[in-house]
Amino acid sequence: MRTLSLFLAVGCCGLTTLQAQTADSVAPASSSPGASAPAASASGGNATAGGASKQGTLGNDLPFFDPGNEVLSWDGKKWNINDNRIFRARFEKYLNAEEETGVEDEAYRKALAEIMEKITPGPKINLDEAWSLLPKASKYRIDANLCDSLANAVYTVWLSKREVDRLDRANDSLEKERETMEWNARSAVEDISLGSAPKGGKNGANPEAAKQWSKEQDMKRDLRVQPYIKRLAEIEALSKLNVAKQNASELQAKVEFQALIVQFFFQRRFQHVVIASRFYRTLFGDGDTQLKLKGDAKKLLTDASGLPPTLSVLDSLANEAMRDVQEGIDAYNFLLTKNELNSATQRLAEAFAVGEYMPSVRTVTREKKRRALEFTQKTNQLLAAIEVKDYDRAEKIVKDLETTAKDFDNSKPMAAIETARTVSALHLAKAKNAAVSGDRITLENELKAAMEIWPRNPALSEVSGAIFSQTDVQQQALSDLERLLSQKNYRQIFDDKVRFIAATALFPDKQEKLRVVLDKMQTVEAAIIRANEVAKRGDYAGAWESVEGVAKANPEDIKLNQLRADLTTQAAEFVRSLRTAQDLEEKKQYGSSLAWYLKAQQLYPASDFAHDGIDRVVKNILPDS
Repeated sequence: MRTLSLFLAVGCCGLTTLQAQTADSVAPASSSPGASAPAASASGGNATAGGASKQGTLGNDLPFFDPGNEVLSWDGKKWNINDNRIFRARFEKYLNAEEETGVEDEAYRKALAEIMEKITPGPKINLDEAWSLLPKASKYRIDANLCDSLANAVYTVWLSKREVDRLDRANDSLEKERETMEWNARSAVEDISLGSAPKGGKNGANPEAAKQWSKEQDMKRDLRVQPYIKRLAEIEALSKLNVAKQNASELQAKVEFQALIVQFFFQRRFQHVVIASRFYRTLFGDGDTQLKLKGDAKKLLTDASGLPPTLSVLDSLANEAMRDVQEGIDAYNFLLTKNELNSATQRLAEAFAVGEYMPSVRTVTREKKRRALEFTQKTNQLLAAIEVKDYDRAEKIVKDLETTAKDFDNSKPMAAIETARTVSALHLAKAKNAAVSGDRITLENELKAAMEIWPRNPALSEVSGAIFSQTDVQQQALSDLERLLSQKNYRQIFDDKVRFIAATALFPDKQEKLRVVLDKMQTVEAAIIRANEVAKRGDYAGAWESVEGVAKANPEDIKLNQLRADLTTQAAEFVRSLRTAQDLEEKKQYGSSLAWYLKAQQLYPASDFAHDGIDRVVKNILPDS
């Protein structure tokens, strides 16, 4: 379980998260579920990931996944992994992509297999040939030059070892010089000691002369020995310095190589992890595989996996991840044959989150992926219908999903639909009673409540006529409606929709006009809700993009324009880059336009506008490509 948590945490660190929303994350109608906001799911928002609170990485929390409710906790925030806009876009892009079974893809996989074979421990291991194949593998697009980075790391280790050898030779020379200096110093002392003290005086001895002679001898010895002692001290210092350089050089090479392996692991390039770990063991034959990590990276691996941070642990986790991904793809293929698309889509999403770059994931055929995409799109439509409270359409989608996916669980969406219908019917019953008793205020309040719960309820027209029992009031409402329509003041019509729905109950032509306006405003309101939810996560560029298209189609809506202006300010650099690119594209300055589109995409990689603009400009620059 902890291993699965680590894989999902690594996956979310690498791409920020998972599949399109499924109907399993639909909340009851009263919770106003959102199609793209993390707080929209029943288990997102304020949910707790198994009650765990792990301090550390990039903020308040370590990435921690609770498989019981599919909630990921990271950086002080919690969300359902199936309910995230960034992953949904990335996953749907994968589902629409062509399978990677071409000649180049096969050649790349063959190159990695050949490298792995040559570096496999055993009598046939060939480090030089394996290293020479790395630059060739890095030329393939899918590799993203990672093999080139690994080749550079191996070369750096070789340079480090050459430096260590050079320092060894230097120390040998210093040792020989030290022995020579010691011999010279001893010889100098012995030469001075051969002389004898002077004699004289009455008894043949002169103490003062002997003392003076001894002092002179000491001075001579010091003068002759001092250069040797000084050089010996220098030799000792140089030897220690060279040893320190040797240790530092080898340690630095190890740390840099380990950092690259950990980077591969968090990028979910598990094949590269295995290859790099084998290079590491071959290059550093001292048996030390302890990862010299500090801070957040060490805490993540230790806390999430429950294992010590060693190279063997990363290697085994990488192999386990590859096995897990393969089993996920096998399960997906099997579930497709059983027409169990709900479980199949979840298994594919899990495999994609863990091993996006694994061959088993990349080679799934587009035809098979499209089945998961169709199911995902319908579940998104279901959530959108429930969000805007169009329960008739939601019920139709539920029936379609039941037909499409044999394992689809309709309990949550149907509970939301039936709850809304029941509560709306209760309010309408109270409105009827208020109409009979002449309680106009209660009548209007109950109709308003019923409208808010289910705006498209057909029974509304039957009860709402009671509000306008007096002709002048009804005519005034119809007159106001015509005036507001001519002014295109759709916001005012939407805000006062209860009165206008009741006023048009007996006028089908006006009902149709009102329906068009309300449908249009429902789209605007849904866009505003989504943008506000995305903005709460700090994704101002995504929020701006989600309202931009709707704002162009509804330039008259003040509320939408105000939100658009606020988001334009908060994502000013991205918006400026995108608009500059569009202006240059209109002027047919495609080169400059492409540069600005690329800058916009760099500021917000998930931008659909930037992606579409790049495609258009590239087609104009290279029409035959």
